[in-house]
Amino acid sequence: MNTDKSGGAASRIGRAAVYLFLAVWGVVVLFPFYWMVLTSFKSYSSYNSEFVPRFIATDPTLANYRDAFTAVPLARYFLNTLIFTVLTTAVMLVVTVLAAFAFSRLEFRGKNIVFALFLSLMMIPNELVVITNFVTITDWNMRNTFAGLILPSVASIFYIYLLKENFEQIPDELYKAAKVDGTSDLKYLLRVMLPICRPTVVTVTILKVIECWNSYVWPRLITDDQAYFLVSNGIQEIRENGFGRENIPAMMAAVVVISLPLVVLFLIFRKKIMSGVLRGGTKG
Repeated sequence: MNTDKSGGAASRIGRAAVYLFLAVWGVVVLFPFYWMVLTSFKSYSSYNSEFVPRFIATDPTLANYRDAFTAVPLARYFLNTLIFTVLTTAVMLVVTVLAAFAFSRLEFRGKNIVFALFLSLMMIPNELVVITNFVTITDWNMRNTFAGLILPSVASIFYIYLLKENFEQIPDELYKAAKVDGTSDLKYLLRVMLPICRPTVVTVTILKVIECWNSYVWPRLITDDQAYFLVSNGIQEIRENGFGRENIPAMMAAVVVISLPLVVLFLIFRKKIMSGVLRGGTKG
């Protein structure tokens, strides 16, 4: 009995230590976000007069959020980002779903070699891909266009691999039975495979939306016309030509506004994201 009691006490102590560690780690991770939101509610004079940083806003103001939309055309940046995100994600889904279906269900000569070559592309540094894409888009006179922004982002080897692995978990008997009934490959894909693999498709969609919303390097390279700036580029534009480098509260307000859609999206679909990733990474 003493052994059982000591074992139970050790288990409770270990569980309490794990919870304590997770709580401390959670504070460490969330503190920058809290500090960003807190700073956005401080006035410029109040922020600069703090010799010792304060962890609460003694005189909160919404003026920084008003300035975020007036110093630069932030609403236009939001619209550009929405167009870029929706179109890129839609085209990417079509390319990814069809490619994953071809590699998982269709039989053609050299399929395994082609897929291996596809996977090998993931080892190429992104910097080399960016340089190649920049030269190509420039030669095609597609700078400062939505087409130039979208085209290099419509294919993803990782998402094709993730969806292919998910498709391969569907029993082959379903595909053979559908072919016996005269069902076309496209109809089988749309009516059978996609509904079964919906969690993974939703996960891929959400991850692509987040990727597009946070895109910075490529839009910065391919656009120098303010009419095509995205919100990520808008942050730099705000800093250079909007508030200036010293108005940190106004800058934080703009960052909060830009980050809020992604935070809400993740909170709503976080369970689907985790289930989709786990489903795509499990076979058998």
